[in-house]
Amino acid sequence: MLRRVGFLGPAGTFTEQAMQAFFAAQTIAPWAYPDIPAILDALLQRDIEVGVVPWENSLEGSVTLFLDLLVQTTGILVVGEVVLPIVHHLMARPGVTVFSRILSHPHALAQCRHFLRRRYPGVALLPTTSTAEAARMVAESSEPWAAIGPDTAARNWGLELVERAVQDHQSNETRFAVLGREKPPRTGRDKTSVAFALTADRPGALYRALEEFARREINLTKIESRPAKSQLGQYIFFLDCEGHEEDQEVRSALETLRSRSSFYKVLGSYPRWEEGRSADSAQSC
Repeated sequence: MLRRVGFLGPAGTFTEQAMQAFFAAQTIAPWAYPDIPAILDALLQRDIEVGVVPWENSLEGSVTLFLDLLVQTTGILVVGEVVLPIVHHLMARPGVTVFSRILSHPHALAQCRHFLRRRYPGVALLPTTSTAEAARMVAESSEPWAAIGPDTAARNWGLELVERAVQDHQSNETRFAVLGREKPPRTGRDKTSVAFALTADRPGALYRALEEFARREINLTKIESRPAKSQLGQYIFFLDCEGHEEDQEVRSALETLRSRSSFYKVLGSYPRWEEGRSADSAQSC
């Protein structure tokens, strides 16, 4: 039986590429969803077994909607990750070289802002729900529009690449989360993601919450904060560390963190992404 995997669609997005990279060794039944909440709902309703969504970009930071929803949603875990290089192209219908609008997802427009300001300073920018949706809109419009997105979107909608690799930084990468309902097994090359809020707002509170990781020489690969949506000055922190929550040292550090937190949630322990290797444990996601 094919595993049904949801991804942020439509077809031709970078998220679809991430899904294909993660499940490269497996046969799956992909299903495109219009937004992140729809994917989480499909997981909760068991319409799909796994979902793939964008998590954070090396230039623009985290997808804040995803972080907020992950904290609020019960029964969904991060079971894997994918890191892809992001290469954006400017595309249009064949023969169109002068544009009245350039369409793309807001993150893609932001990742190309210097290019757009330099090359097309007077052209209006129109945000869309995805890069693939931008390509579709350009292909189906009679207006002189262009889109920014992956070459797969151009191929899917019969567009020509007007300019290649238009992102402002060549090191542009996006991390995608693979979501599921069951914990994947420990592999020995794992990461753990946690959300927490401090019990008190006083000097050194965050340091004391994190000192156990340093003392145990556990590497923190990410830490950031988001408003707790309760009152001004209240925050939820998001932390990624190397290791699995079942590792002795990681477990001890997490127990201490939990004891010093007013809110605590393990978002997932999962195999860390290694370039050129699809997840060995994908069958357990």
